[in-house]
Amino acid sequence: MKNLYSDLEVKNFTSDIDLRVYTSNLLGQNDELVLHGGGNTSVKSVVDGEDILYVKGSGWDLVSIKAEGFAPVKFDTLKEMAKLDYLSDTDMVLQQKEAMIDKSAPNPSVEAILHAIIPFRFVDHTHADAVVTISNSKDGIKNIQKVFPNFLIIPYVMPGFILAQKIYEMSKDLDWNSIDGIILHNHGIFTFDNDAKISYTKMINAVTKAEEFLDKFAKLELKDYPKTVITNIIEFGISFIKMKGSDSVSIKNQSEIAKNFASQKNLKTFATRGVLTPEHILRTKRVPLVLEEGDDLENKITEYRENYKKYFKTFAKDEIMLDPNPNWIVLENFGIISFGKTQKEAKIIDDIISHTMKAVLRADKLGGYQSINLQDSFDMEYWELEQNKLKK
Repeated sequence: MKNLYSDLEVKNFTSDIDLRVYTSNLLGQNDELVLHGGGNTSVKSVVDGEDILYVKGSGWDLVSIKAEGFAPVKFDTLKEMAKLDYLSDTDMVLQQKEAMIDKSAPNPSVEAILHAIIPFRFVDHTHADAVVTISNSKDGIKNIQKVFPNFLIIPYVMPGFILAQKIYEMSKDLDWNSIDGIILHNHGIFTFDNDAKISYTKMINAVTKAEEFLDKFAKLELKDYPKTVITNIIEFGISFIKMKGSDSVSIKNQSEIAKNFASQKNLKTFATRGVLTPEHILRTKRVPLVLEEGDDLENKITEYRENYKKYFKTFAKDEIMLDPNPNWIVLENFGIISFGKTQKEAKIIDDIISHTMKAVLRADKLGGYQSINLQDSFDMEYWELEQNKLKK
């Protein structure tokens, strides 16, 4: 992975936030590190004699974030929150917002507490494809330990306060200078340093190691499948949109990767093994609808809805059920189709799935692709913070 840092570009920067914006933008430029709002970054600074954490604001994209996209939060408040035995994500968001020194700034990232725990000025977090591809395999932990022997490796836990609490407990007796970063199993990677360039470079170097491991043990080999033409593709899209019960936009994908993905044996099992990184489920749902040759669209839509309702009833407490229809479809020997309420939303889903398909094909060469389990998937899809938006 190419290091994009330029000493020439930063020579006139005069503040911590200038450097923080610059390296955040560098991370965001590479869609193999972060996609559509993914990842987060921070810098610890001093404002009027008080220690402040500037952390990425919720909803901002690293590729385009500016200084105003960072939330300034009182550092000591975040550190105290990490010591709590329990804190709902709703209360966490409220307390973080209360601790901001500029109430007009965006809400802090849900990982703000975790950024505060890490005792370095600059902290970078990405969902690097190469790292998560290795992690999302049946031998993921073993291979991650092999590639990253000097990283603190955290078994999967829900993002937000639970994750921050887990790392706080695991790091109480940790010599932070003895590790190069943190790997969150099935989730992503953190690097950090008191120097912006070094923290960014650590990220690039770490992801390069993961890429080199994949090139050696899980090289992507694509077969040359001819493009299959579905003559009624437009009618198919219109039919599905009507069944979905709302106006939708569709994007079809017949790239080499999509063709290879849709042409695998045992396609229904192969294509329904979960998301690449947890937050993707908020866009894509856990699994697609798979249509094999000869399947009846209407029957398969009904079957998908019923399976989704069973999934919801199995894990739901007082949550409001989301739309039970799929957000993307795998068409055997054709490729995939992504659906969104707008062209932008459909494109985001297509981008996420494109990266996921590549990771699945490579992880299968490491013993088999394996995402988070059903319970963890439900917890993420029905995250308290997302449910609160619906309940309002």
